Amino acid sequence: MTRQPPLVRRADPEDHAGVARLTVAAYRADGQLDDEHGYADVLADVTTRAAHCEILVAADGDVLLGAVAFVLPGTRYAELSRPGEAEFRMLAVDPAAQRRGVARALVRACIDRATVLGCGSMVICTRDRNSAALALYDTFGFVREPALDWTPVEGVTLLGLRLKLPTTAT
Repeated sequence: MTRQPPLVRRADPEDHAGVARLTVAAYRADGQLDDEHGYADVLADVTTRAAHCEILVAADGDVLLGAVAFVLPGTRYAELSRPGEAEFRMLAVDPAAQRRGVARALVRACIDRATVLGCGSMVICTRDRNSAALALYDTFGFVREPALDWTPVEGVTLLGLRLKLPTTAT
């Protein structure tokens, strides 16, 4: 039996607590949280994030499986994007829902959203040691762009990647 990809939709305010829980759980399970830097609090503050970017969720019925923040340049959560680009951040899959195509569906939704908005590329960053994420992004055609690498806090290196998006000639 083939499993259907999860439904991806825009998060409702009622989803915020679930998104906070699964995002913190996913980052913690993946060894990406160091509580001394306070990033767990940032990840859990979905209400503030939703006021500045689009929060997309992947769901199976009423069960939230994953979430991501779709970000445009010049907004509060933009880290890398410049005019004509989009980015996504805080991609998280509930540890109990991994290996079900959730991350793939969320990345695809972000790419589709950026394409609809006419963005020429999507830029993202990921931890240098996150080989699973790098492998996933590679399947979409993201290419490393070392000029986008940065270190938000000591001991955390983020690698920049870019995906050129199709544009329509006018």
